Amino acid sequence: MSEELSGSAVFWLVVALVAIVVIAYVFYLFYRRSTKETAFVRTGLGGQSVIINGGAFVIPIFHDVSPVFMRTHRMVVQCIRDRALISKDRMRVDVTAEFYVRVVPTKDGVSSAAQTLGRRSMETEALRELVEGRFVDILRSVAAEMTMEELHEKRSEYARRVREAVVEPLAKSGLEAEAVSLTSLDQTDMEFFDPSNAFDAEGLTRLTEQIELRKKRRNDIEQDTLIAIRRKNLEAEKLALEIDRDTQYARLEQEREVGVQAAAQRADLARQRAGRELETEQAQISLREGIERSRIAQELAIEQQRIRREVELQRLEVERRMSLELAEQRRAIAVAQQSRAQSEAQAVAEDARALAIAAEENVFTAREVAVAERRKRIELIAASQEAEQSSTRLLITARAEREVAESRAEAIRIEAEGDADAQKIRAIASRLRHEIEAEGQRLMNEAQNMLSPESRAGALRRFLIERLDVIIRESVKPMEKISEIKILHVDGLIGGGQGGPDNRHHSAGLGDEIVNSALRYRAQAPLIDRLLKEVGLPGGDVNQVTGGDLQKLFGLAEPRGGKQLDLLDDAERDVPSEYRN
Repeated sequence: MSEELSGSAVFWLVVALVAIVVIAYVFYLFYRRSTKETAFVRTGLGGQSVIINGGAFVIPIFHDVSPVFMRTHRMVVQCIRDRALISKDRMRVDVTAEFYVRVVPTKDGVSSAAQTLGRRSMETEALRELVEGRFVDILRSVAAEMTMEELHEKRSEYARRVREAVVEPLAKSGLEAEAVSLTSLDQTDMEFFDPSNAFDAEGLTRLTEQIELRKKRRNDIEQDTLIAIRRKNLEAEKLALEIDRDTQYARLEQEREVGVQAAAQRADLARQRAGRELETEQAQISLREGIERSRIAQELAIEQQRIRREVELQRLEVERRMSLELAEQRRAIAVAQQSRAQSEAQAVAEDARALAIAAEENVFTAREVAVAERRKRIELIAASQEAEQSSTRLLITARAEREVAESRAEAIRIEAEGDADAQKIRAIASRLRHEIEAEGQRLMNEAQNMLSPESRAGALRRFLIERLDVIIRESVKPMEKISEIKILHVDGLIGGGQGGPDNRHHSAGLGDEIVNSALRYRAQAPLIDRLLKEVGLPGGDVNQVTGGDLQKLFGLAEPRGGKQLDLLDDAERDVPSEYRN
């Protein structure tokens, strides 16, 4: 029993395995599946079945399968050149459009596509050939309702309207448009316009008109732009020139200010330098005055020592002579003892001679002292006059330099105003120069006026005395023509030796008469006499020159002790040897 059960189990197991194998083989042979890209429509036994994302048994004898491609097709449609679109304004427009088309993913859509398209849905080019005419027709229809400018400006609207227009024609074939892209839109070249075509003729006319208007407008714009550019360049040039002018004015103003400042600084420096030089000169003058005072004091001390030494020597000499005379007198007295009368006479004579010698030596000593005093006073007066003239000269020089520095600074400041004022600057400079010269002359005159009358008179006398030799030499030139002089001297004839009341001519000698005669022979006697009177000497007669005249001329004082000196002899001793005769 168990054996029978086991045999039947095996049998049924084998049967089941065979059945499974047979069923698997049947499924393998007759079962067909759809994919994401492909659907199919089965027709035949059992009617039509649309298989999308599924499968079905397809028996070759009883069923027929139509595959449908579910992917999107990209179809490019070009309407260019002679096939270009004609817009509402009769313009030819080259358009390139891309249509993205697919089968509607529904049973009706797949069924319609399988029915209308068949296997052409699997090939893009075959599908494009099928629907391109519809697309071109829709592109032309929509373009005819819009102008070229609207097509360009409203591309998205144009693409939307084309997409809406292709929905119905595509739906009949089980297709739908995913998107419509207008990839290219431009005016067709004019060579493709046919003048014999009414649409092209009108579009060509309008295009020509627009082109010419655009040319005219472009030309107007270009000319306006050129004029605007030139006007702008002119304004820029004017502005640049104004900027250059302002820059030049600013530079000139800066140079003028710098020149004025530099002139002011130079004037300050010149003023400070003049002040320092004046201080230096004053210090030097003070130093020279101190040195001169020291030198004069030293010379005065030396002169006083010399005078004292000479006086002492004279005194010793007098004492020696007196000693000699006393010895001689004693010897004479010893001799006189032998002859009383002769001794008394000789003693009286010797005493008188000793007194005369002592008086002569005293006079000589007093004369030397007076001469030394006179020389000291002359040197002091000359030193004081020289110091006064030096200080006045330095003051005038400092003032003139200051005026010159100020004038130069003013001239430099005026010169910086520009070359156009050169003539005015020269006139001003000339006027300033004359004013400076006049001011300098005025300052010199003031300096001369500041001198005392004694100083001016002394300067005049010194000037005449310095040139007295030339004046006398020129005045006595006519005496060169005198070949000889004969003098007949008869003393005492008709009171020839008598003088005037003051006895001035009583001691006139032969030499004085010769000189007076020569002076009377001069041709320039009035002029010489006037000049001699200016310096305080009488002209015409040398005998009229007294000690008082020479004392007035040389500024000598009366000798101390009230004694009258022989000033004529002193003056003759001071006069050079070539003028004593």
